[in-house]
Formats: sequence, structure tokens, C-alpha cells
Amino acid sequence: MAEQKRDYYEVLGVQKGCSDDELKKAYRKVAKKYHPDLNPGDAEAEAKFKEANEAYAILSDAEKRQRYDQFGHAGVDPNFGAGGAGAGGFDFSDFGDIFDTFFGGGGGFGGFGGFGGSTRTRNPNGPIRGNNINISINLSFIEAAKGCKKTININRMVRCEDCNGSGAAAGTQPEICPDCHGTGQVMTQQRTPFGMMQSARPCSKCGGTGKIIKDPCKKCNGQGRSRKAVKLEVSVPAGIDDGQTFVLRGQGDDGLNGGPAGDVNVTVSVRKDALFERDGYDVWCDVPITFCQAVLGAEVTVPTIDGKVSYNIPEGTQPNTVFRLRNKGISYINGRGRGDQYVRVNIEVPTNLSSKQKDALREFDGQCSDKNYNKRKGFFDKLKDFMKD
Repeated sequence: MAEQKRDYYEVLGVQKGCSDDELKKAYRKVAKKYHPDLNPGDAEAEAKFKEANEAYAILSDAEKRQRYDQFGHAGVDPNFGAGGAGAGGFDFSDFGDIFDTFFGGGGGFGGFGGFGGSTRTRNPNGPIRGNNINISINLSFIEAAKGCKKTININRMVRCEDCNGSGAAAGTQPEICPDCHGTGQVMTQQRTPFGMMQSARPCSKCGGTGKIIKDPCKKCNGQGRSRKAVKLEVSVPAGIDDGQTFVLRGQGDDGLNGGPAGDVNVTVSVRKDALFERDGYDVWCDVPITFCQAVLGAEVTVPTIDGKVSYNIPEGTQPNTVFRLRNKGISYINGRGRGDQYVRVNIEVPTNLSSKQKDALREFDGQCSDKNYNKRKGFFDKLKDFMKD
């Protein structure tokens, strides 16, 4: 049996919802503690070092962290790092950028050993995907069952039209930072008891962006994006249920440096209905009928999500009898076919009878015998057998 993975937050010793700075500090502390160069031949330390790497790679990525927070380990892309040889098939070659950030491009503690040390640095001017936007909408039972159009309002980050996302005023361009040469980081070396340690820190001159904007765009204040209120008309898929989410691809925040836009995740809340109750893709409905209708049979009107239909109640219908209306239920979401509707009949006992009505009922009851009541006859037969014992 595969070993159960520990919670990533537990691995790094942080709380869910911690800031990026808290996450980085916690990771640096754990990585230093269990680094193989400081624990030669210690298999347990090596395993914890790999575990910390895996945890930080997921939690430091905003999109992966969101999926992990919602679904746990199952929500993380199963193909993430599938080609690597790290713990659980994790690809530690992807950690070059992480260790360049914390321990320097020269390999951390006197060389990064066999764990994929690299002199690569992240390109701060590379494309960055925009953030997702999460919203909720309220739907009636019928809107969720049949689908509908809805207008939603969101506040999203959009690329500045004046500077085309560069952050620089029209007619100018950002300049490469002379201190970090566009990398966004500067490297420092420090002699320690363990050898020469090389580390990286964000460039103070450019703030880690790798570029200098001498004349910022006035509309976006040099950010390249600004927040804008947007109305979107969306198609709610038929058959969606309470608590489910559908996605509007590419409608989230615009990306940076030409990166793709994020998505809008729309979670629905379905109000309860006075007539209908949902059971998967089936619909249940209670219909009251009179004593006479149950005895003699009758044609009754039954509500469905498609409108009213007529149904013939057979003679001698018993209380709580359930009838099935095929293909009158809810459409399968993103699929073909639909569920059924189940109609439960409730026989209503009349009240507030007049003396004449009561006399008529007594006369009717006097003309009935056990052969007219199957359950009553069976009950008294069982009672006789019980009294014999």
C-alpha cells in the first residue's frame, strides 16, 4: 500500500491561509535543516528534504495551492513532475528556480549535490498567467434544472490600454535594470562554517521586476493593469446542482507580460422549491387527491419542470402510492438524456363535514365489507392467529 502523504502545510509548519512571505520563511528553515549537505548519509533527512520541496512547489503556486486547498492531494495535477525521480515520482529538476532564490545559483550549501542544483533564475519579465476570480450566484430550482442566462458583475484586472501593459508612458519603454541586468535578483556570497553560501535576494533598485520605468503611465501608475468593473452574460448549464461550479475560461484577470488571462469560477446556490425536490437527476413531487378520486380513479393535473401534464389515477389508489413520469426529470449536465419525475399521491381526509355528509359516509361504510379492504382483512386475520396463541 502506498504511503499516505502528509498535509503540505504540516510539512512546512505553517497554517492554511498563510502569506507568501511566511511560506518562504518556513520553507527556507526546513530546507536548511534537512539539506543533504548538512546531513550526509541520513536517509530520513533526505526524505524530509524532498517532502519539503514538494510541499513548497505546490503551495507557492497560486493556482495549485487553490486546488490543493479545495481538494487536497487529489486536486493537484497527477502529471505534475511525472518524469522526475523524486519522492512519489516528483521531478526535482523543477526546483532549480526555487534553490536559486533561497540558496543561490551555485547550488546552495557549497553545491546542490544530486538534487538538481542550477544557475537558472526566473525571468521576471516572462509571461505570468492572470489570477482566477471566484463568485457565487443564486438560482431558482427551475433555472438550475433547465439552464438560463444570467448577468454577473465582476471586478477584474485588465491590461492598460494607454501603455499596452508595459507600465511606461506612451512613447517610452521600460529599461533593463543596471543592477540585476533584468533578472530581478542580485546574488550575495557569505562565508559560513559549512563553506561559502551563495544566496539571492530581490533587487532593491527595480523591486524584483528586472526593469526600471522612469516615466510611468499615468492611467495605471506604472502597473500595466488596472481594476475594471465588467458585466458578463453567462449561460448557466442545464442540470447544475446546488454547490456546483462552472468555469468561464479566460474571463479572469489579464495576465502580465503577455501571459494568458485567468478564469472566472462561478459557484451556484439553488433555492428550495415549494413543489419540487431534487434527487440526483430525478425530481419528486407530492400531489394531494381526494378520497373519492383515490377510490374511483380520476384525471389529475401534475406539475413538472416543463409545465403541467395530465395523469390518470387508477381506481383503488392507496396512500403514498408513487407514479413515475419518464424523462420528466432534470437534464444530465453536459450530457444526453434526463432523469424521471416521481409523483407521490397523498389522500386527503375531508374535515368539517356536515351532518348529511357524515350520514352518507356511515351508510357507505355500512355497505362495505372486508373484501373491499385488503389491508384491513389481512390485519384481522393476523389478529385472530395472534389471539389463538
